[in-house]
Amino acid sequence: MIFVCYPKCTTCQKAKKWLEANGIVFEERNIKENNPTMEELKDWHKKSGLPLNKFFNTSGLLYKELKLKDKLPSMSEEEKYNLLASDGMLVKRPILIGDDFVLVGFKETDWKASCGIE
Repeated sequence: MIFVCYPKCTTCQKAKKWLEANGIVFEERNIKENNPTMEELKDWHKKSGLPLNKFFNTSGLLYKELKLKDKLPSMSEEEKYNLLASDGMLVKRPILIGDDFVLVGFKETDWKASCGIE
């Protein structure tokens, strides 16, 4: 599994501790140093089953500075992918990528189900 995170993010820290506590093997990837590509984002979006807007870090400073709350509704899917691929700080995290699932944000119940933990 790939664990995409921002190490300074408290939710990411909590998710990482959860993964380690449950003995889940993962490869850690810093989203700021290694931004997702447009191809990865398209693949993750498809696997997640979530609306594309759920991939935006709506509580981030950059999201607010760019006034994306007002701009996203009129943007095309391609424009959204380009924007997300331009800066990792725009992408909601943590993201957990498995063979057949992608989880965005840390919801312990969802993570338990996807990781096969009772």
